[in-house]
Amino acid sequence: MDTAEEGDICRVCRSEGTQDKPLYHPCVCTGSIKFIHQECLVQWLKHSRKEYCELCKHRFAFTPIYSPDMPSRLPVQDIFAGLVTSIGTAIRYWFHYTLVAFAWLGVVPLTACRIYKCLFTGSVSSLLTLPLDMLSTENLLADCLQGCFVVTCTLCAFISLVWLREQIVHGGAPLWLEQNQQQPANAAGPANEAAGQGNGGAENQPMPAPAEPQAENAAAAEAPDLPADPAEEMELDNEDEEDGGAEDVADANNGAQDDMNWNALEWDRAAEELTWERMLGLDGSLVFLVTFCPYHIGHFSVVGLGFEEYVRASHFEGLITTIVGYVLLAITLIVCHGLAALVRFQRSRRLLGVCYIVVKVSLLVVVEIGVFPLICGWWLDICSLEMFDASLKDRELSFESAPGTTMFLHWLVGMVYVFYFASFILLLREVLRPGVLWFLRNLNDPDFNPVQEMIHLPIYRHLRRFILSVVVFGSIVLLMLWLPIRIIKHIFPSFLPYNVMLYSDAPVSELSLELLLLQVVLPALLEQGHTRQWLKGLVRAWTVTAGYLLDLHSYLLGDQEDNENNANQQANNNNNQQARNNAIPVVGEGLHAAHQAILQQGGPVGFQPYHRPMKFPLRIVLLVLFMCVTLLLASLVCLTLPVFTGRWLMSFWTGSAKIHELYTAACGLYVCWLSIRAITVLLAWMPQGRRVILLKAQEWTLMIMKTLIVAVLLAGVIPLLLGLLFELVIVAPLRVPLDQTPLFYPWQDWALGVLHAKIIAAITLMGPQWWLKTVIEQVYANGIRNIDLHFIIRKLAAPVIAVLLLSLCIPYVIAVGIVPLLGVTMEMQNLVQRRIYPFLLMVVVLMGILFFQIRQFKRLYEHIKNDKYLVGQRLVNYERKAGKLSTTTHSSSVQE
Repeated sequence: MDTAEEGDICRVCRSEGTQDKPLYHPCVCTGSIKFIHQECLVQWLKHSRKEYCELCKHRFAFTPIYSPDMPSRLPVQDIFAGLVTSIGTAIRYWFHYTLVAFAWLGVVPLTACRIYKCLFTGSVSSLLTLPLDMLSTENLLADCLQGCFVVTCTLCAFISLVWLREQIVHGGAPLWLEQNQQQPANAAGPANEAAGQGNGGAENQPMPAPAEPQAENAAAAEAPDLPADPAEEMELDNEDEEDGGAEDVADANNGAQDDMNWNALEWDRAAEELTWERMLGLDGSLVFLVTFCPYHIGHFSVVGLGFEEYVRASHFEGLITTIVGYVLLAITLIVCHGLAALVRFQRSRRLLGVCYIVVKVSLLVVVEIGVFPLICGWWLDICSLEMFDASLKDRELSFESAPGTTMFLHWLVGMVYVFYFASFILLLREVLRPGVLWFLRNLNDPDFNPVQEMIHLPIYRHLRRFILSVVVFGSIVLLMLWLPIRIIKHIFPSFLPYNVMLYSDAPVSELSLELLLLQVVLPALLEQGHTRQWLKGLVRAWTVTAGYLLDLHSYLLGDQEDNENNANQQANNNNNQQARNNAIPVVGEGLHAAHQAILQQGGPVGFQPYHRPMKFPLRIVLLVLFMCVTLLLASLVCLTLPVFTGRWLMSFWTGSAKIHELYTAACGLYVCWLSIRAITVLLAWMPQGRRVILLKAQEWTLMIMKTLIVAVLLAGVIPLLLGLLFELVIVAPLRVPLDQTPLFYPWQDWALGVLHAKIIAAITLMGPQWWLKTVIEQVYANGIRNIDLHFIIRKLAAPVIAVLLLSLCIPYVIAVGIVPLLGVTMEMQNLVQRRIYPFLLMVVVLMGILFFQIRQFKRLYEHIKNDKYLVGQRLVNYERKAGKLSTTTHSSSVQE
């Protein structure tokens, strides 16, 4: 150990070294931060929780100091005692985690499932036999899985309830619920006066309307989410509150003191009282123990109305009955809310209103996320029956055989359709003038909050919006699916139907084609961002064409000169609107008025003035017709061109055999995408001149050649070898008996090898740092444009191919070349040839386990030795000769 030189100080405490506390230089840092006390460093490492220097990144090293009486080798009894202690600790942890897993994956789901079945059977006998049902051993696995689903739904419902409470706290309750809210006052007179202003005035005054544009632009500036006249606004703000005005003023005189403390803060207090004891009914409250009542309400209603057979025929009796129960519960809450307002029970009235909001939002969420996509999915299926040579009878049989799967698939298809439709609307908003799509909600609007709309808007507006959405989405499906199919069947009778049968007489494997589609074609298409730009360019070109043909360029895209001419007028309108919107909310309106004031304080957002030509309505009708014709033609091209191209290309390979249309469509779509990509690249190069085009072509040709070589190695040779090795090690020993000869299909082995290679690459990238992960990350970082052929071959392809070839060849050489020389029988030679690959795999796995256990035993040995004989640690000084090259590069940057 080196002693501290005179004048050297610690980088932490700035003190010199002593005999008891010497200075060390444990890292690359030099100058005034070179030395440090061991105690100071240990203290700093405890606080920073790092094991290396934060400046030079050098890892600190400590050498252990053992007791002088430590033997050269540990006694056997010490090793045995340490081993027993470690095994006991492992057993304790294993037992603990096993109990936890058994409780959460077994007891809790099973209990939840049995209670769920008991509560939703609708009979009293199920309640009496519940203790015996809890101990039953029938259908344990199925009940556990169903119980996990029940527990998950319960937790999601609880989290959704808490989240809804946050929405009400931050956005405010509806005005019809908060309009009787009283503000604290010093005298009864001012309080009553404020109450009268807050209730009667709020009811009789409409919300401030957005500033109207010029008269010629009024039609396009109308917003769908804002009512057209004050009467409608007053109706939506006073949902089910026709009797609230004069009675509320009287309530202010009689019960103002009771209502004085009812404000938004009580939402927080109510949420704080929502404890687990309250949910479980341990505090005497039985509110959460009757959550199954909606099911029984719906069940009794369905039975009473005679609809039991129809509901049972739907195969979703429980779900439909529960939804009916919640609808009836919402109606009951509305009626009770009105009765409470009539008899002036303010607290009961507000409690019933809050319960109605919860039920209303829940039902609207079910309709928006569940029912609407399901309707779209079924409508898509019905309109495309002729495309697949199917009938409604086939769909009915499919639904009867698997109702849950059928409904889920249709819901999934509808959800995808809604998602892509919304994505296309967002793309249209990027092209069109702000204000053209006034009748559609802007999902990019930062003030758009669907949950707040569900809370504040009345139910009839949601119903109207739902019907309008169904009409619009259904009409689009008719225009872009049903009508093109009819036209295709009339013009090309032999083109349809698409072949979507699960079996095929093609000479290739369906599994191989599916893997090729999922692993090669679709990722190559989805990972490209050019498609959206192409679509946006087409939309812009169509908009410009339609605008000039119909003289609607200003309406569709806007005019810069019009914007400049109308700047002053719009500024005045915005100022007037801002003055109205920034007015102080009337006393008593609560969080709802404040929330609406914040949303409306910026004036009308999303509108740009335009020039209105002559016969404007007729031009709009012609624009809609032109749009319908364009969508029809685009749908015809999309339904025919990729499939026709794919069939033509696949015919060179499969001949006249029919294969799944998904593969032909994917192949044709990929070829069309490549063709469009090549054309766009050439068009982008043409303005740069012939010389630049030749240079670019040379660069791209070289890059394509390198990419092809890399693709042959990484996507051809390696997957083929990997799939063949998997076939020899796993598939052939398990599927082919010893008296039969295994057959190998290179195409299928390659397809499986692609899947295995992607899985191995993903696991490697998620694992610890080693040479293969470093090389793969470097290849990904370089990309195709900066592809390094020499690096890929030398660092990745050659080592991996060498390992795979050795794994294939060494067992074969042993079984075919060495074993016959030993004079064994033919049966033994056949056994060795067929079982040597899995045998060597087991040997490699056992050797890996053995090395792992040896390393673990060494760690255990060191742990036992440190526990019994370790007395301390001494900091190790940094030696430049032993330092790594990477650490020396930082020394100059940290030197002072």
